[in-house]
Order: sequence, then structure tokens, then C-alpha cells
Amino acid sequence: MEHILLVDGYNVIGAWPELSMLKAQNLEAARERLLEAMAEYKSYTGYRVVVVFDAQYVSGAKRKTNKHQVEIVFTKKDETADEYIERKAIEWKNAKTQIIVATSDYTEQWAIFGQGALRISSRELLLKFRKWVRK
Repeated sequence: MEHILLVDGYNVIGAWPELSMLKAQNLEAARERLLEAMAEYKSYTGYRVVVVFDAQYVSGAKRKTNKHQVEIVFTKKDETADEYIERKAIEWKNAKTQIIVATSDYTEQWAIFGQGALRISSRELLLKFRKWVRK
């Protein structure tokens, strides 16, 4: 079974203390550190990892790219990360694929439950990441 982790990028950055502090100084550096962490997550789990950012915070960014074997998506101008994640959770759902969404957005959690996806809070993702890094 394929596992796809869809990450609400700015939500996770805001929830992880290290990234939140870094964001206050340099948003691009916080994004880069999150992508490095998600590359490590991918290497531990074997999951396909897609990190979604709201494009409103980045001018001129490519819509889709890869870095550290992590897929990066910047939403369209009038599309939120939540909307993109919900759409992809529906689009990618099938009997051979398990979608997991990383967000602490309560409304988003309920929306993705309705699509049959699993959720992991930003804090739970951080705890798992820290556990693996210590090993």
C-alpha cells in the first residue's frame, strides 16, 4: 500500500517551536528546515511526502517542485493549502493508497476525515520526527 503524507506547510511551521521562531526571522529558512525534516521523515517511513504552502506568502514561486525528494506545492493565487489538500485527498484516494494529512487546523481535520484520510496533528508529527532523529 502506498502512503502519502500531505503536509500543511505553514500550519506545521507555526506549530513547531523551532520553525516558528525561525519564521519570525526568515520565512524561507523556516520552509527549508521543514523540507529537510520532511526528507528525513520520508527516509524513515518510505512515504511519499507532499508539502503544501499557500502561495500568498511567496511571490514568483514555481507551483510544483521537488527538493530533498519531497514534493513541494505552492497553491494557486486564490487557493488555500487546505483547499488543495482536500482536493488531493479525494483525487488520490483508492484501495491501494492511504492518505495522511499533517495539520493542526481543526476544520481541516474534520474535512479530511470525511474524505477517508487519516490525520496527524502538527505536534504529533514533531514528536514522531524527534523520536526518529534520536535513534
